[in-house]
Amino acid sequence: MEVVLADALLARCGDPCALLRAVCAPLCAERAEALRLLLQRLAAAEPPPGEAEALRRAAWELALERCRPLLCGGEAAAGCGERLRVARAARGALRHCVQLCGAPLAERLACDALPELAGGGGAGAEAAVEALVAAAPRLEEPALVARCVAAALALVREEGEGEAIAALVAGRLLPALGSNGAALRYVWEGLLGAGGTPRAGRALLALSALADALLPRGGPGPGLDARLCPQFWRVVQEGLTERDGLCRKRARYLLKRALDLSGGQCTVRLGGEGGEGYSSLFWWSAGENEKLLQFWETYILVMETLEGNQIHVIKPVLPKLNSLFEHAVSGEEGWLFHPSWHMCIYKRMFESENKTLTKEGILHFLELYETKHLPNSLGFSEFVIGPLMDALSESSLYSRTPGQLMGACPPLGMRLQKFLATYMMLLPEEQKGSFLLRFIQKMTSRHWCAVPILFLSMALAYIPECKIMGTEGLHALRDVLQCTMITHQILLRGAAQCYLLQTAMHLTDVERVSLPEVSSFLLSLRPEESLRRDTMLWMEVRTEAGFMIIRCFLIPIQMRVLLLLISYLNRENCFMPDWFEAKLVATMILLAADVEQMRNKHSGKSNIEWIELEAFLNPLLDVLMKLGSNAYIPTLKTDKSLQLLLKLLQTRSLKCSNTQDDGVLCFIWKSLMTPVESILEFVLRRLTTNELSTVGDLDRCDLYLALIPEIVNLCLQVSWKKVPYIKSFILSLTNASIRNLQERNCKEEPKLQGQIKKVASMASLTAVCELMDQKPEAHLDSLPSVDALKRFISFSQFNDVLKKPSYIGEESSLCEETTSQGWGKIVARYVRDQWICLRFVLSSFPTLAQEYEETSEMSLYTVERSRKILQSALEALTILPSDQVLPVFDCMKVLVPKLLDSSEPLCIEAFDLGWKIISSLSNTQLIFWSNLKAFVQFIFDTEVLAVAASAKGQAYTKIKEIIFKLIDMSTTKTGVFNVVLSHCCRSWIFPTVDERSALTNAFVNAGNYCELITEACVFGTVFRKDQRLIQDVHAFIENLGEKCAANLVTESTHRDDHYVRICAIKFLCLLDGSNTLHKTFMEDIFIKLLDKDEEVSRSRTRYYANSLQHRIKNRVWQTLLILLPKLDQNFLQGILDKVFQAGFSNNQASVKYFIEWIVIMSLHRYPQFLNKFWDCFCYGEEKLKTSICTFLSVLSHFDIILQNTSEKKPALKKALIVVLQWCFNHNFSVRLYALIALKKIWGMCRMLHVEEFEALTPVIESSLQQVENMHGTGNARRNWQRIQDHFFFATFHPLKDYSLETIFYILPRLSELAEDEWISLSKFDRFTDIPLPPAFQWYHSQTELRDLKPSDWSQQDMGSSSAETDSQTEWTDVQKKIIPWKNSTPSLDLEMVAQDRAAKLGKSNSRLIVVASLIDKPTNLGGLCRTSEIFGASALVVGSLHYIQDKQFQHLSVSAEQWLPLVEVKPSQLVDYLQQKKTEGYTIIGVEQTAKSFDLTEYCFPEKSLLLLGNEHEGIPANLIHHLDVCVEIPQQGIIRSLNVHVSGALLIWEYTRQQVIKQDTNSG
Repeated sequence: MEVVLADALLARCGDPCALLRAVCAPLCAERAEALRLLLQRLAAAEPPPGEAEALRRAAWELALERCRPLLCGGEAAAGCGERLRVARAARGALRHCVQLCGAPLAERLACDALPELAGGGGAGAEAAVEALVAAAPRLEEPALVARCVAAALALVREEGEGEAIAALVAGRLLPALGSNGAALRYVWEGLLGAGGTPRAGRALLALSALADALLPRGGPGPGLDARLCPQFWRVVQEGLTERDGLCRKRARYLLKRALDLSGGQCTVRLGGEGGEGYSSLFWWSAGENEKLLQFWETYILVMETLEGNQIHVIKPVLPKLNSLFEHAVSGEEGWLFHPSWHMCIYKRMFESENKTLTKEGILHFLELYETKHLPNSLGFSEFVIGPLMDALSESSLYSRTPGQLMGACPPLGMRLQKFLATYMMLLPEEQKGSFLLRFIQKMTSRHWCAVPILFLSMALAYIPECKIMGTEGLHALRDVLQCTMITHQILLRGAAQCYLLQTAMHLTDVERVSLPEVSSFLLSLRPEESLRRDTMLWMEVRTEAGFMIIRCFLIPIQMRVLLLLISYLNRENCFMPDWFEAKLVATMILLAADVEQMRNKHSGKSNIEWIELEAFLNPLLDVLMKLGSNAYIPTLKTDKSLQLLLKLLQTRSLKCSNTQDDGVLCFIWKSLMTPVESILEFVLRRLTTNELSTVGDLDRCDLYLALIPEIVNLCLQVSWKKVPYIKSFILSLTNASIRNLQERNCKEEPKLQGQIKKVASMASLTAVCELMDQKPEAHLDSLPSVDALKRFISFSQFNDVLKKPSYIGEESSLCEETTSQGWGKIVARYVRDQWICLRFVLSSFPTLAQEYEETSEMSLYTVERSRKILQSALEALTILPSDQVLPVFDCMKVLVPKLLDSSEPLCIEAFDLGWKIISSLSNTQLIFWSNLKAFVQFIFDTEVLAVAASAKGQAYTKIKEIIFKLIDMSTTKTGVFNVVLSHCCRSWIFPTVDERSALTNAFVNAGNYCELITEACVFGTVFRKDQRLIQDVHAFIENLGEKCAANLVTESTHRDDHYVRICAIKFLCLLDGSNTLHKTFMEDIFIKLLDKDEEVSRSRTRYYANSLQHRIKNRVWQTLLILLPKLDQNFLQGILDKVFQAGFSNNQASVKYFIEWIVIMSLHRYPQFLNKFWDCFCYGEEKLKTSICTFLSVLSHFDIILQNTSEKKPALKKALIVVLQWCFNHNFSVRLYALIALKKIWGMCRMLHVEEFEALTPVIESSLQQVENMHGTGNARRNWQRIQDHFFFATFHPLKDYSLETIFYILPRLSELAEDEWISLSKFDRFTDIPLPPAFQWYHSQTELRDLKPSDWSQQDMGSSSAETDSQTEWTDVQKKIIPWKNSTPSLDLEMVAQDRAAKLGKSNSRLIVVASLIDKPTNLGGLCRTSEIFGASALVVGSLHYIQDKQFQHLSVSAEQWLPLVEVKPSQLVDYLQQKKTEGYTIIGVEQTAKSFDLTEYCFPEKSLLLLGNEHEGIPANLIHHLDVCVEIPQQGIIRSLNVHVSGALLIWEYTRQQVIKQDTNSG
């Protein structure tokens, strides 16, 4: 209509120029739109010859003086819809002015706009872009075209805040330049030419805008063809894997356009060069048209499905990946499609936010390359080392599948092993080494968690042996070893070290590495975690070292070690020798000796003379023999020899098996016995004279003191003849140290040498005290110097600190450690040593008291003296570093029991301060556990607990408070409760001799602190996923047994939460029911656990399976079942009612089984309790409906109950009467349970031939026959069979299956409890802190129960139903149909066209256009048609009017198409249609999720709105997003990614209507 009016106006006006000027003044929105329409009609028509020049002048004037200034106002500056309409109309008018004026105006506009464009963003730049959009199609001058292109591309490339202007340039300016043939080539060269490509996002933005020019729908033109450019395909591939969803969408759009363009061609067209000898990145052939289409359709389907990010949607599509490879690989020709396309799919999966999808992608990739044996590609190697390894760093991917048992290798771990082995075999020989090196180096390039690095190391170890690594590879493996040390998971750390060592042995080419490099690598392994001499791993190293000699080393390894030893002893290049170097030499000596032993055994020698070993020990022995007599040996040389000696001696202190049978070690120990006297003489001289005078000498002091216990141990093990020398040494050392400490410094300022001597002397006394504690068999306490030591310590001032010395006059002996901080560490060490000595004296109280009983002032054990020492201990806790408070805790353990009665506040202060230290250390892994152990030994000392409990004062309350604090800490730091409980249980049930003398019966403490056992029986949290993963991986490594050396070497810490319950259960198993104390304790525990169950039941009426409430109840009844056989009749009689009451509760299946089991066993032991049991059936149906199945299940084992009863007939009669009434219950499950019980009881009656039951025979037989036969098919019959086959009725025997295995492993497994509730017998075996007696009989189950699998029948008691609603509720509302029009016209002609019909109904006022051209499903279009008509949209645009004839469309639209204007716009015409509507003042709104989309709840719709809806599958194409004015998204809270397109459209249509209604109401108001 507007076009008709404009043509009429121009026809009646004789002067178009005058008309244009009249319309311009003043220029409002309506006049601007009219001006745009008039110029459009004038440009479309051919002007008369006489008027053409005048019209061009008028257009030139309008363009420069009216339209261009209006653009400079900018749409962003337009504060209202009026300004926006004016600017958009000016934009269209300017374009038509250029059409009228041609190239001159275009060049003028371009020259004016380019400076503004170069100025950056803002309204000026936007106006410049619009001016260039109008000018671009008519530009002709090459230089100006090049400048315009360069300016546009500069904005596209610009990073940072230029996103909006870049989008404007790409969406508006580049397509305009693309329509200019000369400009298009400049754009192409600038985007993908030699000058460099913008980042993928910007490049895809530009290419999508130019798609119509570069990939025309009608086929390739004579110009550019993007498909022939390799860089174009690289950008597309990069875009397919971008993290930004819009970039991926644009890449898929370009790929589809290229495929659409190629599909109709008949000639072969090659794409860009693929490189590496493979096919091009893209190619097409008419002969392969069908195969190509099938491949690319599948490829696009997979890529689009991955956008859903939901595994249940994606998983069915994954098998199509296999078909992609089948199409892509030909046995004869290799890769038909470039493999990089497949890598795009996997990279997209690896980088998904959904970890389940990532895991599926990795597993599929590994399995594919393991099974398909695909042709080799260098690109694959880069992909494996890059995206694949990045994805493998996520720990959660290594979790078990639901069907796997705990301890099994996770699927990813197994696939990784097979993949890496297969892939390495497929690689060419010349590529294996470089690939492996980069793979290992990647493992060091980032921080890896313990789990991924373990399984990667395992995969490396499983690569078949091939010698491809050299020095660089060995260094890389050593770097990985350092990465493993970061984790606190000791077992995982040790296992990773074992596998990395196996990797080095299997893959290192010894001809390319030197012995020092090999030895340095071996030294990176920790003997206490992986490489120990008694493991299979050491034997492998020894064998590999032997082969190394044979293959490449011309000089024997013994000679090399000898040279290494000589070089080590004689090299003087440092102040203090390097411990690392000493450890290296010691390790190599042992390895060389083992190699010698292995060679002698292979040669058949029976008597080994150890000639080589003796030869390279001689240099060390020579130095050691001269230590005592030659005072001129260089200090560095003596230190090195002693360091090496210490490392050799410490080898035997490792927990090696069969040490006495180790020929190598025995020979070394015997050889080292010779210089013992010389060594002791040297050490005594160094420690007692003034030779140690600097801070640096304290390191030497530590070396000498560390040697003393090792030498004593050596003498005790090898030759007692040297013990007198030991005693003489200890005597001299003690006396000299005491003399040094008793010296008084007369000067005010102490000197450094004197203070260092005191530190060394106190450290020496400390070493002597510890030696006497650790080696009582040496009888060192009988030496005279021990009394002097005790006397000296008794009168010493505790916490005596050393004053910082004066450095005036000191020489270069001072080092950096003499700073205040360094001296503070020395003082802390000095104070700690005092407390170690005091600990030794306190442990000798009885002896000291007897010896000095006549001298009261010297009685250290008196209360007053003890109180002062305890006060000093509290002071020490505040001044000592946290890692040095252990001896203070030990002293407090002795002092507090003596003071609890007289100084309780002081003792409580000690408790609080100790707890404060422990809680502050909870995040410090290295020193926390040792401090916790000392704290526990102090607080939970048997005598401390006993004295506190006897007084029942504040100390007793404080200890119980600390118990619950420790339990609470254990919920976040696994293992804390384990330390507490293990200590208490061992001290209560296995008290030491000292504890027995201090307490008549240590078990009294168990009763006083029974909360500890009660909480332990139900302890355990619901693990987080990461905690459960660590537990699973631990179980997997432990299941490997001796295959992994870490299992033999690593000391178990028993920090698993299971060990808390195992400790408590073993403790309870050891109790004796005939012992009065034990009996009282067990009864108390039984009652407390029943109360705990009742408390949990009250806390939540209904609880879900495997919740914490369910687990606690399950643990309660497991423990009660353990205690049951130890309880007597009198106690059970009083407690059985509570057990029955628990049966009435709503219970999960596992809890129900345990309650039934306890009832069965109780009635079996004491049949006289049957009358109590029959009373349970006398309650009302309301109470029994949640529990009757429990009691009927008990009757199904009635033969066990009556096993010890002589009079069975009365009980059977009562049972029949009870069961029969439930066989006819209305509830089907109840009837099934009753029939199971009836079948059992009736079978017993028939076996006993009870005549008095003959009257019931017909009824019972018919009931049983009916249930067996009547339900021929259907669920009833199947359920009857299932319940009969259920383990509890078919296999389970309450007596034969009574065992730890059944209670804690089999029954939880069969009742489908979570796996972390299953406790296997192996864990009971591994926990040795509390051993069960060898005669313990309840260990293994005696039936085939352990072989069963969980049944599909799992009955949970029915919970109480909520109160029924009143059925007589009055109706308060009724449904009514809405009549959409107010002014109905009865005589309406239904045959008139839709537009006229809508106008006549008064519905043409709405300005909302709904564009659904992209939607191709008739059902969605029908629904949208109905919604649009109901809410009064002005028009619905569809891709084809043929849809309205579809029956599915008509079924959904219910004749709405007859009342709504329908417009046909094909998808290929949408760009022009949208541009036209923009010029008419419409705001183009897209329903799409983008980075800058508006929330629907916050967006205000303009009156003239055009709503563009996307395709059901891919949404709005990337080429149309540039033309949107705004994107609106619907806020969502669920997991599903998107709504149905009809639903989305309906929501936006309603929101538009709602806003317009509010505006109308406001205006009318």
